[in-house]
Amino acid sequence: MPELSPRRRLLVLLICCMSLLIVSLDNTVLNVALPSMQRDLGASTSGLQWTIDAYTLVLASLLMLAGSTADRIGRKRVFMAGLVVFSVGSLLCSLAPNLDLLIAARMVQAVGGSMLNPVAMSIITNTFTDPRERARAIGVWGAVVGISMAAGPLVGGLLVESVGWRSIFWINLPVGLAALVLTLRYVPESRAPKARRPDPLGQLLVIALFGSLTYAIIEAPNAGVASITPYAAIALAALVALLVYEPRRAEPLIDLRFFRSAPFSGATVIAISAFAALGGFLFLSTLYLQNVRGLDALHAGLWMLPMAAPTFLCAPLSGRLVGTRGPRLPLLIAGAAMTTSGILFAAFDAETSNTTLFLGYVLFGIGFGFVNAPITNTAVSGMPRAQAGVAAAVASTSRQLGQTLGVAVVGAVLVAGVGSSSYRDTFVSAATPGWWILTGCGVAVLALGAVTTGPWARRTAERTADRLESAEVREAAGVSA
Repeated sequence: MPELSPRRRLLVLLICCMSLLIVSLDNTVLNVALPSMQRDLGASTSGLQWTIDAYTLVLASLLMLAGSTADRIGRKRVFMAGLVVFSVGSLLCSLAPNLDLLIAARMVQAVGGSMLNPVAMSIITNTFTDPRERARAIGVWGAVVGISMAAGPLVGGLLVESVGWRSIFWINLPVGLAALVLTLRYVPESRAPKARRPDPLGQLLVIALFGSLTYAIIEAPNAGVASITPYAAIALAALVALLVYEPRRAEPLIDLRFFRSAPFSGATVIAISAFAALGGFLFLSTLYLQNVRGLDALHAGLWMLPMAAPTFLCAPLSGRLVGTRGPRLPLLIAGAAMTTSGILFAAFDAETSNTTLFLGYVLFGIGFGFVNAPITNTAVSGMPRAQAGVAAAVASTSRQLGQTLGVAVVGAVLVAGVGSSSYRDTFVSAATPGWWILTGCGVAVLALGAVTTGPWARRTAERTADRLESAEVREAAGVSA
């Protein structure tokens, strides 16, 4: 990629952030609309889980393929294709006459979404080559998530109450079109110096792993353990096959050598934990506010602001801290805040009091606002720039996998606890195990943030980067590693 002027770099960052905005806004808006969808389409709780997880599951399965494909054939080209497919998928969602077709349209959306965020992050990484400037850019990127969390519930609530839930998908169309036109005009094409070959078997194993695992978790409360055992077995077999097959490929879909870096491995698990907490938190909060407290979509959206506003305010602060002091402090703040929030709900029934509910939302918003920038920065900063797309895709995959598992696990726990009773009578007690799971996610962020950001961890990252670069040099020279 040619060196760009500061003004052009900022414009590229803005365009990339537009893609993140429509993807993130889509998720937060959808959560507010879930009860309306449930009434209109006659969906069960597991059906609601699938409207979220069908999207995140396909996204997680295809992100690494999209990242490596963008590195190979051109990041701008793949990014523009993603904008088109995502916009078409959004239109199909708005027209879906039943739950099954809505879920199918969400999967089309996800195919487009898989070409957006990791590719946009790769474009940013190759545009902002100075580490501090890149950290600030990633902080802005993280702030967009905060904007979507702040605007999503309000915009979604207003649209649901005034027009209907189908209108929440319309807002993606003008933003997607504007981003497409600007990308065509201002974003330069770039690709990795050495193209990576496709890995179709690895891709199929990833789809089998994520799909069977998610299905087993979501359907367990309704189908029973015996019925989901084959799917759990498929997930285990796919995982073992990946661990055996991928290291033997010269250019694997998942380069397991990345995980020799403690910061990279830590960032991956932190991403899964943090976004599992986010997925579960939004799912429980939306159902509680509308189905238990009886709030309409707009007022439920207003209640989400105490969580969304701190995320918006803390994300750029986190980016600056990562640029000046490294990732440890933001991760420790994030882990402590998310853990405390989870304990408030799990041990003290924070939902039952306006004061504790408000405090729990604020603490979670602070935690999530601080966690995103260090995840992204750690995932891409220690890797060779030629593999920036793949490294960014692994980080993005971890986020989506975490959100998928959060909704699946917490939703399954809730369904098992509620049983045949009404939400109003049993929700608080049925949700308690779910809140403890989210507390555990916060503890994982806190512990891994402390362990994987010290001198020992940095040395493992340096050794891993040296080995990867040496291997690239040997492969370029035609020498067997």
